[in-house]
Amino acid sequence: MREMRLPSLSPLAGSDSPDAGFDTGSDGVCDGCGSCVGRRDFVVRGLGALVAAAVMGTLPRAIAAQPIRWIRGTGSGSARRYPVPQEDGVHVDKGAEIIIVRYQGLLAAFALSCPHQRSMLRWKPKDGFFQCTKHHSEYKPTGEYIKGRATRNMDRLAIEVEAGELVVDPGTVYKSDEDPRGWAAAAIPVS
Repeated sequence: MREMRLPSLSPLAGSDSPDAGFDTGSDGVCDGCGSCVGRRDFVVRGLGALVAAAVMGTLPRAIAAQPIRWIRGTGSGSARRYPVPQEDGVHVDKGAEIIIVRYQGLLAAFALSCPHQRSMLRWKPKDGFFQCTKHHSEYKPTGEYIKGRATRNMDRLAIEVEAGELVVDPGTVYKSDEDPRGWAAAAIPVS
């Protein structure tokens, strides 16, 4: 089996030799010109680039770093009112059984229960996903199903922004398998 060689832009840093870090063996695959790099060097350089990108802040900000904020809505009747979240995060009104998520420019409200068997959902901040407390189904911050016994996304609730407040109607539930367009429209862009 022949080892794959990838072209390189430059030799490893800190070396005076143009062939440093390159496999210039006599296996016939690399002719020693200094433009091939072995698999190990390719991986090391790739990991170095990822570390550099993370240090420079070019990787996307993770919602996982955001804690749960416990909130209480106001309002009479079925509509509940909340301040519009100003940054990405998870907000839970346990009394009204509503989850509000602001994530990557979208705002959505969800039922606090898993769509599988109505068990409570729990935010896992270290992992950046919601998880059912009964059968451990997992969901992205957007409510999209990841894995587990559930068969659909988290149920979204009807929302609108009115006079600078988020108005949630827990009586209007959108299920992704029954109304995919309504489910998608129940997440609104925010800036």
